[in-house]
Amino acid sequence: MQGPHAAVLLQTGILDLVSHGTVFTYAVLGILAFFSILSLAIALSKWSAFNSASRTDARFVRAFRKSNTLETVVAAAESFRPTPMVRIFDGGYAEVSRQLNAHNGLVNKEAISRSLQVGVSEQLSRFEHNLNWLATVASVSPFIGLFGTVAGIVRVFDNLGVAGSTSLTAVGPGVADALVATGVGLIAAIPAAIFYNVFGRRLKEMGDRFDNFSLEFMNMVERASGE
Repeated sequence: MQGPHAAVLLQTGILDLVSHGTVFTYAVLGILAFFSILSLAIALSKWSAFNSASRTDARFVRAFRKSNTLETVVAAAESFRPTPMVRIFDGGYAEVSRQLNAHNGLVNKEAISRSLQVGVSEQLSRFEHNLNWLATVASVSPFIGLFGTVAGIVRVFDNLGVAGSTSLTAVGPGVADALVATGVGLIAAIPAAIFYNVFGRRLKEMGDRFDNFSLEFMNMVERASGE
């Protein structure tokens, strides 16, 4: 009489629940664990990248606003590479230099503006890279967990058929599989969804900063051309 009850009592911790799982359960948990590690690695990488870019961009903008000419900004920019705004500035300044060398003046300010927008788009794409994985993990993980849940329910019915009773000893392992798979699926999905929303908001803020900088660049160009 003690054996079955003792076995049930042992299934009190998460490790005990997992240890009584099936191969399918282990496969589902392995996939979800991989997705969790992947989303955490991406989140840490993006958090560091966004924070670093925000700090260096702020310092470069201060130097830019203190400068009176583009040539002064070029000299200051060397101290801030490879911050995103410096790369955007490089694109705009390259177009300014081409026009000055070819025509001894700024003849097409729209081309300068387009060069800046290309730089903005490139930098935003660079920071957006891999964010789609967070969205994928957030949307797919619950469904992968659902596979484990279904497998656990199937195991419950199999055990009921074999045991011919509805005792906890018969249904416990299958229920444990279902609950663990559901819980791990949510654990993988919820942080990924939060990270995706947070970085999406920061990406929008970064885009606004880039657009404002582009306007300031064009203002400096117009002042330099005497317009």
